[in-house]
Order: sequence, then C-alpha cells, then structure tokens
Amino acid sequence: MRFKRHMELEQGLRQIDIAPLIDIVFQLLIFFMLTSNFVMQPGIRVNLPKAVTSDVIAEESLIISVSAENVIYIEDKIATLSELKLQLKDSKNRPVLIKSDRRSSLGRVVEIWDICRDLGISNVNIATNQKE
Repeated sequence: MRFKRHMELEQGLRQIDIAPLIDIVFQLLIFFMLTSNFVMQPGIRVNLPKAVTSDVIAEESLIISVSAENVIYIEDKIATLSELKLQLKDSKNRPVLIKSDRRSSLGRVVEIWDICRDLGISNVNIATNQKE
C-alpha cells in the first residue's frame, strides 16, 4: 500500500481556488434574477378604457373589478351582488375603485355604483388608462 503518494497529493493542495465557485454562484444569481421576472402573477385580465382626463389616486381603495363576461371581483375574489353589498357595508369609510373591462356591460357598472350610493359611499372612482 502506498499511502505516501496520497499524502503528497493532499499536501500539494493547500489552497483551494474559489474563482470557479464564485463564477458558478454568480451565474446562478443571474439565472434566478432573470427567471423571477417571467413568473406570471395571478390576477384578473381587465382592458381598461382610455380617457383624456384621468388622475392618480393616492388613497388605499377597495378594488371592485368587472371582467368582460360581467363577473364581479372584490379584491381578486369572485363575488355576487349580495356579497358586494355586505363587503361595502363593512368598509364604508374606504373609497371604492371600479376597474371595468371596456367590453363589460355599462349596466353592471351602474348597478355597483347604485349600491355604493345606497350605502352612503360618496368616493367612487372608475379606473382608466391615460389616452396617448
């Protein structure tokens, strides 16, 4: 048995070169940074109408979305009109933001607006994109 040969090999490797390790870690960091940008966020697809006069809302609003199929969502959860009434009763002091798809029914938006007015909510806004 020649243990001496292995001992000489180990004594020759007193320093470990970490440059390749740093390169691999850097490449992994870049890979994960790039792929995290491509992760799709779940949400409701709404094509907002365009308007010339639109302002930015700075307050925290209760977001009510109406899809193109006239389905109502409260904070990304499907709701009926009765559930909408209960939710709006609980949050009377919060302003309401209605995000309605441009292909949705105007009647559905008016129903939501009427529910807000019946409950005494005066700060109701409709989300739009700025016209270019």
